[in-house]
Amino acid sequence: MGFELHGPLLEGSLVRLEPLGHQHAADLAVAAEANRDSYNMTWVPRAEEVGDYIDAQLGRAAAGVLAPYAQISQESGRAVGSTSYWDPRKWTGDDKLSAIEIGFTWLASFAQGTGINAEAKYLLFRHAFETWEVARVDLKTDARNSRSRAAIEKTGATFEGVLRNWSRSWAPGEQGRLRDSAIFSIIDTEWPAVKKQLETRLARV
Repeated sequence: MGFELHGPLLEGSLVRLEPLGHQHAADLAVAAEANRDSYNMTWVPRAEEVGDYIDAQLGRAAAGVLAPYAQISQESGRAVGSTSYWDPRKWTGDDKLSAIEIGFTWLASFAQGTGINAEAKYLLFRHAFETWEVARVDLKTDARNSRSRAAIEKTGATFEGVLRNWSRSWAPGEQGRLRDSAIFSIIDTEWPAVKKQLETRLARV
């Protein structure tokens, strides 16, 4: 049987990644309404939109193109954001997963800078490389989003360049427009070094 995209429960010491569902809606509504100043280049649902947001993500999951997660703080036990595997690609002709993207990521302002993002990326990278045995994991962000670009670079991903008019803009007020996307990646031969770097970083948190 060929590869089907399903994200399993992934657990660390700071964050637990649970498959997204409506049981997370109340917590995500609170998280989304915390200080929203860091969301100027990223679309994050308002509290009243969280139900529709979850429905949309579950629809993409049903189509086999996305595996959405709630990011659960181990300290509080509450959902503080979301992230996803998405855009699975198969290149070798044997139906084995070759590459995956990590995206649709957001965290409440009070969870940023706590190590949750770094550990979530570590868990997602590790599963992709060591269980699915992908050749590549990629990440992208609005090329103007210096905060997001810096966070991605700190995971150990390599900046590959900017693709112009590459994807939909999620910036408020830019509905229907395209954005330039900054593209980053980690490939399988780099994973051991990136893994060690992230483990060292997390040990200091």
